[in-house]
Amino acid sequence: MYKVSATTQQQERLARYAKALGHPIREYVIELLSKQSCCYSGDLTDELSIAKSTLSQHLKELKNAGLIQGEIELPRIKYCINKKNWEEAQSLFNNRFCK
Repeated sequence: MYKVSATTQQQERLARYAKALGHPIREYVIELLSKQSCCYSGDLTDELSIAKSTLSQHLKELKNAGLIQGEIELPRIKYCINKKNWEEAQSLFNNRFCK
């Protein structure tokens, strides 16, 4: 049986970011948000033509990974890229794949 050695925090963060970006809808949301300062969830639903519940699940995955942040502005939620974590994700991916 093969035993995996302890992972580093960087490896764990890279895996968390990769998992969050592992769906085309989430990748599209990141691309869209990176081109503008923020976007409301209702606008994203219109843009993607998917069910609100489906979009909500994708936004939750991105938020849990720390790639986006949401701010409640009743009755909507405004989403933005978490710039610090997005920059870290880009750096981790570059270090892993662009050597």
